[in-house]
Amino acid sequence: MDLLVTTSGIAEWRARRFRCALGRSGIVVEKREGDGATPAGTLSLSRVLYRLDRIAKPDTELALAALQPDDGWCDAPEDASYNQQVRLPHGSSCEALWRDDRVYDLVVVTDFNVAPVVPHAGSAIFLHVSRPGYASTGGCIAFALDDLRLIVSEWRPADRVRVAAD
Repeated sequence: MDLLVTTSGIAEWRARRFRCALGRSGIVVEKREGDGATPAGTLSLSRVLYRLDRIAKPDTELALAALQPDDGWCDAPEDASYNQQVRLPHGSSCEALWRDDRVYDLVVVTDFNVAPVVPHAGSAIFLHVSRPGYASTGGCIAFALDDLRLIVSEWRPADRVRVAAD
């Protein structure tokens, strides 16, 4: 089953429609680090990270881990840990995964730019919780918390995210 995401900001999943936020630069075929775009294509989901201090453990078949205050994600293309989870502080530029704004209370890691990791091709493409009013993201796909919880609870190993550029 595909989770279909289009430029309309609507995602379709198992006969349901969910509002979602996309990257501030829309959907692009050629993703680059820092461009603010959501990459077009087909993505797999690898694991779920969550804030144990804020939400209940998600029900999912995906690999699952509770975030820790020193978790980060490397977004420095020159670093050997580019597009990987790291412990903070880290010697290069990283995004903190333990955030005050609640968008990473539930975050799902995709397989974008992982095998192999290509420097400058984009990092930290996640499904995560939307900001108020579904404000645009830096390239991720963001949903209301309850919608994202439902998606991960129904996710099966053969399922994919399909991001369609118009």
